[in-house]
Amino acid sequence: MLHGRSGNENVMWIFASTLHPSGGWLLVASRGLKQDPDGGYSWLPRKRDEWPSLSMFDEAVAAVVKLIRALPDLYNADPDHIYLMGFSQGAATAYATALRHPKLVQGIAGLVGFTPTECDAILDSVPLKGLPVFMAVGARDPMIPLERARESAQTLRQAGASLDYHEHDTGHRLNAEGMRALKRWWQARSAE
Repeated sequence: MLHGRSGNENVMWIFASTLHPSGGWLLVASRGLKQDPDGGYSWLPRKRDEWPSLSMFDEAVAAVVKLIRALPDLYNADPDHIYLMGFSQGAATAYATALRHPKLVQGIAGLVGFTPTECDAILDSVPLKGLPVFMAVGARDPMIPLERARESAQTLRQAGASLDYHEHDTGHRLNAEGMRALKRWWQARSAE
């Protein structure tokens, strides 16, 4: 689980309730790499109204990949069943990880996030071909405008993701309807 800007490893646990306990899920929440000037941590520094490019996520991607590769030794995790769930900048980090390392993860739940910019050069290779991706966005999100969220959904489709896209009448958060949709998506993953 990858938190958003100004968060930490503790803030993502609210989403644990969307995973059914009998699904056998091992949940790991990590902390972003950089102390954020507004408090907490971030995966990369970001200026207001800046949409980071794919290459700007390289350091964060390297850290996530290192963690994923350590999970089997640390927690006896199955390396063939790794999913990422990210909120806001954490969702962008999850998307960047999958774009840079196709086949490393088996799915992504992106919550009110965005895709990195400047990734058109790799989209032709369809790096996310068939990858299940849940994407929930807020129609009234002041942080990730709806137009930017819809552009991100199109980027994921161009990358070949099997996108389960949801717009909710909310701001920069997941409302009850979004939590129910996320729970259904995780239930489908458990059945695979």
